[in-house]
Amino acid sequence: MTEPRLWHDVDDYFTGLLAPPDAALTDALRDSDAAGLPQINVSPNTGKLLHLLAVIQGATRILEIGTLGGYSTIWLARALPQDGRLISLEYSERHAEVARHNLARAGLDKLTEVRVGPALDSLRTLAEEDPTPFDVVFIDADKVNNPRYVEWAVKLTRPGSLIVLDNVVRGGAVTDAGSDDPSVRGTREALELFATHPKLTATAIQTVGVKGYDGFALARVLP
Repeated sequence: MTEPRLWHDVDDYFTGLLAPPDAALTDALRDSDAAGLPQINVSPNTGKLLHLLAVIQGATRILEIGTLGGYSTIWLARALPQDGRLISLEYSERHAEVARHNLARAGLDKLTEVRVGPALDSLRTLAEEDPTPFDVVFIDADKVNNPRYVEWAVKLTRPGSLIVLDNVVRGGAVTDAGSDDPSVRGTREALELFATHPKLTATAIQTVGVKGYDGFALARVLP
């Protein structure tokens, strides 16, 4: 059996056992595909991990940078209490429309808000309008701006908050210090911030599975 096939089989086993699909998640993926959105949602196992991290945090406020069709948003929002709040930032109005529909069908529209526009502009607006810190920040948007997203995440959180940065392996290209790929360069710079920022302590994990060879970085905000 080839490695990629084995990765899929193991992921399928874990998913069926620990993160089985439900109607809201299945419908969100179906409608995202039907709308022509790119198939770059997090895997079910990663979605469950995000959910558990938010639950462990006792999160009441979550920030997501990069909504797509709202699949990861559903996983995260389900961790919130009834008076919780999740704000998700999405560049594409079309993607945001699909996400809002998926969130409403999942019964999460009262807990969530999808804002449209360049994320760096939305982050600046967030900082101006509400100083309440976020407990969890999930970054899964354009990789070029990853360093800026990390900087804003630190500003918009508190000691003890969690920052998750997705897609950090870049198929292994993250090790190439001389890469001309803007996504690799942005990811490397963000990881260097994780390593050197005085308010962060972090690690990164490689993953394999239905999403291929990938990984994520996880940082805790220090006092």
